[in-house]
Amino acid sequence: MDTTKMNILYLHTHDTGRMISAYGYGIPTPNYQRLCDDAVLFQNAFSVAPTCSPSRAGLLTGVFPHQNGMLGLAQRGFSIRQDWHLANLLRQNGYHTALCGVQHEIGYYTDHAMAIGTLGYIEDLSANHTQYSEEKLVCWDKDNADNLSRWLDGYDRGEPFFVSYGMHATHRKYPAEIAEGISIDNSQPPPNVPNNEVMRKDFAQYKTSAKLADDNVGKVIDALKRNNLYDKTIIVLTTDHGLAYPFAKCTLNDSGIGVLLSMRVPGSRYGKNSYDGLISHIDVIPTLCELVAIKMPEYLEGKSFAGLFAGKECEGDEVIFGEINFHTSYEPVRAVRSRRFKYIRYFDEDYLKVNYSNIDNSPVKEFYQEHGLSKVTKESECLYDLYYDPFEKNNLARNPEYRQELEHMRRELYGFMVRTKDPLLEGPIEIRKEWKVNKKETYSPNSKDADDYESLGN
Repeated sequence: MDTTKMNILYLHTHDTGRMISAYGYGIPTPNYQRLCDDAVLFQNAFSVAPTCSPSRAGLLTGVFPHQNGMLGLAQRGFSIRQDWHLANLLRQNGYHTALCGVQHEIGYYTDHAMAIGTLGYIEDLSANHTQYSEEKLVCWDKDNADNLSRWLDGYDRGEPFFVSYGMHATHRKYPAEIAEGISIDNSQPPPNVPNNEVMRKDFAQYKTSAKLADDNVGKVIDALKRNNLYDKTIIVLTTDHGLAYPFAKCTLNDSGIGVLLSMRVPGSRYGKNSYDGLISHIDVIPTLCELVAIKMPEYLEGKSFAGLFAGKECEGDEVIFGEINFHTSYEPVRAVRSRRFKYIRYFDEDYLKVNYSNIDNSPVKEFYQEHGLSKVTKESECLYDLYYDPFEKNNLARNPEYRQELEHMRRELYGFMVRTKDPLLEGPIEIRKEWKVNKKETYSPNSKDADDYESLGN
């Protein structure tokens, strides 16, 4: 299996979690399904953070947000260590690098031009997005899929390519018009939220956004195949984090950091279509480096699972780590997860209520606000037995029967924080004037009231 001259295609969406048909959900994603059936589907893949820029920065640098600088959202003044970006790494090793559509590592996620040169992308394949409102950005996704397909039709360079094709889907705002064939009544939402008319309509809109993303994936894969590039290209299909629902996105529950991940490596000798081991997004760069014979940078935190595709035994990660620093407000949290247990530590013990602005505005958020969201509290330390409590509702941290496991997970987390020089070891992260940060009790992240902010940034 010679993959050293392979192209690399990175396909990614916003806020999708694992909510596609390949994971057993009733979502109209047949093109995702076909690709996953022809690849390795990772059943237990996790992002390093449940927020947009930090999660992407983790995958694309191979280190954690508190190491690469992306403590919060790029459009709110946080910045990544650009020379560690995957596009820069591949460009320096002979790849022609191109961006098509969404990136969220510099500026706003539609600011594609800002990424050219700075992050290592040589070419911008993105269409103009300025005519589209937020709920219409799925049309921009389609324009970008068209551009990328045409580019693949004409690609004749001698060097391999790395293309990042990012979509707005399935980010909010979802498309207002529900796609033909999608029924509101048949759109029961994920099991961790109530099933009612508000939730069903919202989830039908999510399904519409996912369907449009699926159409684009099909278009790009078709372009690879008709240009005889499908078997010359490593395809990484993923998303940044969980769905934009309360208690999912911007939490370290599995509903927040659990992600779809599928990789197609031509000539793979792995004998199955599914893999159960723990995998973190920070393992992707080490894996790609080994597959295409690039020397791994010393700063990488993850480990390669490339041996899986060569038919070797691969146990996956013993544990994976996740973190929150900032989304729209400051919420310092760390987590360590093994196959069976999850340990979460909230470091701001003076504010153990919901950080409201860290929940995206939506009809679902409004429903919860009308039904006691302000009364929801957090416990500073949580331990969950995921075999018996997959929804992470029964905190065992004070249960004496689990004392040994609690101490073990505490040590795992502390060792990780020391090894990675986590700034929380020195106390709260000081909010800089260039960062735009909401106050913890602010309801809307887009508030126009200056009193709703710790800092208004630049």
